[in-house]
Amino acid sequence: HDDVRHIDWNVTARLQQPHVRVFTEDREMAAWFVLDLSRSVDFGSGTRAKREISQGFVGVLARLLTRHGNRVGALVYGTDLEHVLPPRSGRQHVLRLLHAMARRAPEAKADKAQGMTRLSDLLRSAAVMMPRRATVFVVSDFLSEPGWEKPLGQLAQRHEVIAVRLFDPLELELPDLGLVPLRDAETGEQLWVDTHDRGFRKRFARIAAEREQTLRDALARAGVDALELSTDDDLVEAIVRFADMRKRRVRALPAAGPRGAAA
Repeated sequence: HDDVRHIDWNVTARLQQPHVRVFTEDREMAAWFVLDLSRSVDFGSGTRAKREISQGFVGVLARLLTRHGNRVGALVYGTDLEHVLPPRSGRQHVLRLLHAMARRAPEAKADKAQGMTRLSDLLRSAAVMMPRRATVFVVSDFLSEPGWEKPLGQLAQRHEVIAVRLFDPLELELPDLGLVPLRDAETGEQLWVDTHDRGFRKRFARIAAEREQTLRDALARAGVDALELSTDDDLVEAIVRFADMRKRRVRALPAAGPRGAAA
């Protein structure tokens, strides 16, 4: 699989050490990527799928972190927890991480009914496998069975958790394309809809907006920072924007530290 070759490593030159420090000030504190690679991340209405933006984000950030002395690890979820990569540093380790993501190919287990993603299972596994405080990037589209909010909040009590939410613009608003098939990427179910119907498009947009707000509220209640990453985003600009946001947040924290002492 040659997905790794498509990552533009030169973009790391636009992300200097001050930005990286925002994510992990302490080089002894590992960074973990908790990766949802279920079938819904294979969707993309343009030139990139959510899977590709996920690989690009992880590749660039992991390269930056390891280059500045941090160790990175990963948990890879497809239909269940499929791969655990213990935290290490070095360029070869980053390549192993990206190959682990690439092995979870879009067509993998496509003929098997898998139902909805159980993000709660992945988050509980993460809590068990991370005994020491770490920076944790939960990279997912959060299209999942309910029940993930509580384990995410519990993870955030012990670790510095950043939710990287993947989405495609077509998931928020439908263009007028006439009669088109809409397929549930998680279950494989397909339904034909008339996107020429303005009322239907408005209902779709309203429901999508409500879902977005519900998700943002859930992440806020869990006490995690969030980066929304679209398939049409400039990856580096998104990371820099988020780093700047976190710098402002750190400056605003009281002297006692974030969220008080970890339990």
